Amino acid sequence: MVALSFEQARACVLREVGSARSLLNESLLRTEQVPALEAAGRVLAEEITADRDYPPFPRSARDGFAVRAVDVPGELRVIAEVRAGEVYRGVVGAGEAVEIMTGAPLPDGADAVVMVEHAERSGGHVRVTRAIEAGENFNAQGVEAKHGSTVLSMGRRLGFAEVALLAMVGRIGASECVKVYRRPRVAILPTGDEIVEAGRSPKPFQIRNSNAWSMAVQVARAGGDPHILPIARDNCESTRGLIEQGLTHDLLLLSGGVSAGKYDIVERVLADLGAKFFFDRVLIQPGQPLVFGTASDKFFFGLPGNPASTMVTFEVFARAAVELLGGANEAPLPLLQARLSQDVRHKPGLTRFLPAQLSADGSTVALEPWQGSGDVNSLARANAFLVTEADRESWSAGDMIRVLLK
Repeated sequence: MVALSFEQARACVLREVGSARSLLNESLLRTEQVPALEAAGRVLAEEITADRDYPPFPRSARDGFAVRAVDVPGELRVIAEVRAGEVYRGVVGAGEAVEIMTGAPLPDGADAVVMVEHAERSGGHVRVTRAIEAGENFNAQGVEAKHGSTVLSMGRRLGFAEVALLAMVGRIGASECVKVYRRPRVAILPTGDEIVEAGRSPKPFQIRNSNAWSMAVQVARAGGDPHILPIARDNCESTRGLIEQGLTHDLLLLSGGVSAGKYDIVERVLADLGAKFFFDRVLIQPGQPLVFGTASDKFFFGLPGNPASTMVTFEVFARAAVELLGGANEAPLPLLQARLSQDVRHKPGLTRFLPAQLSADGSTVALEPWQGSGDVNSLARANAFLVTEADRESWSAGDMIRVLLK
């Protein structure tokens, strides 16, 4: 099987998962009704429409005076005051003004608001010394959303602003629920005879199972429901049984056992189960021996066993699958551009994801010293990954380079 570039492999994941989701929407994307506040972080499975115009009236955007634009500059008679939550029932006529507060309805007859900073109040009159255009400093009725229009579409992940919008249109209350996509159940299967559970004391030649826990956090962050399976030992019987168990979930993530070693048997077992492989090697570092395919109508990823490889390949490839299986319309990769604070060189041919420190303002990035893809300490210190281009050999301090947020 031909090794794919980073871009080709990611496009393959998006294409295959997206296509399967479109063809098998009912089986892959089940929905449920949850209270609106519990919907935060979930993906919307219904359209939300405006229950009235927003704003429902012409709304002042400033503290000042509601006027007719043709009357200013000039001196106007102040005939009333209107605050947010009140309505002035009269009409603003020629030479008149109504003192108005931010959020209050614009009185009939007025077509603009003069900011209080641009007016001089004296008793029952106000002097305006500058011209103003009709329509200034207020929001017309329905300019934000018309009654019945869609304000949130299916496939939208609900954050704090979206929950505020649900509240605005009356979808939060004691009996109100929102239809969202069910979180995809993701099986996490660590493999290897050298692995022991995180709570145990390892022998000198063993290591604790950290990958399953890092992946569980990554899955949850992507909107999935992680399920950690027991460790599969390096024999076909143990690995097959646990893979079959994992394939009862919506997505299976395996860690380790996908390299070319004598006891790397994951691909062999998957093949015996009738798996279809889309790729088994990607031109990246860390994470070259990465497997992606389907078995029993479920997608799986075979992620490399070194911690950095596991973390990077999840973020770059598997995270997109979790998001799409969770109902998201798209799964963008959060790549930024930052200026290097040091020279960087690497051997061309691979896209590299290197632990890095992004400055607090996001403008500069520096490599984090590390000892290779097993260095969990370095990964914990880093707040980003510096992303090199496969066809470029060197960058100088001050050059712009891609950064993947951690």
